[in-house]
Amino acid sequence: MDQNIATYIPEAAQGQIHTLLNDKDLQITVKKARKTRHGDYRKLKNGGHQITINANLNPCRFLITLLHEIAHYHTYQFYGSGIKPHGLEWKQMFQKIMLPFLRPDIFPSTILPLLAKYIKNPKATTDSDVQLSLALKALDPPNNKIYIFEVKLGSTFIASNGKIYKKGTKRRTCYECTAIDSGRLYAFNPNAEVELMDA
Repeated sequence: MDQNIATYIPEAAQGQIHTLLNDKDLQITVKKARKTRHGDYRKLKNGGHQITINANLNPCRFLITLLHEIAHYHTYQFYGSGIKPHGLEWKQMFQKIMLPFLRPDIFPSTILPLLAKYIKNPKATTDSDVQLSLALKALDPPNNKIYIFEVKLGSTFIASNGKIYKKGTKRRTCYECTAIDSGRLYAFNPNAEVELMDA
């Protein structure tokens, strides 16, 4: 395992991660923060495999993201590319990989029970789990952003793309928000972080 990766994850998890990453074909790259994802996995043209993870994640979120992407890598190794990215095969692989890390010396008590519940049926992102997402955010340094679901109906906010939107009603799982500059409607995940413009 690259020593650089060790600095981003809880110390108690480093030995297990070293074992999981003991594959010369798998390259781990830490990148600057991206607005649309915490990390990703892809097969390279040269036959190798690459996982990229955002550098701005707190240790717990970084570890969860790393294990999420390692599960993609192992799923590809076992099943090839002809399966759904977050289908049953990936879910089972992620559960298998994550279970040994569900320990109190790795994750704090505010995270552990929520994470244990989440992996029973993991989604494409932890951001889809409101309670887990809030608990992970609590470990981040304070900032001036809040979640969409905390924004009052009709209030305006600045999204991660720098544009201004007005919050509308909730449609199934997402909020329908209006772009101020164009009047077009956009769907926002309830856990999208935004900067409030008015009270």
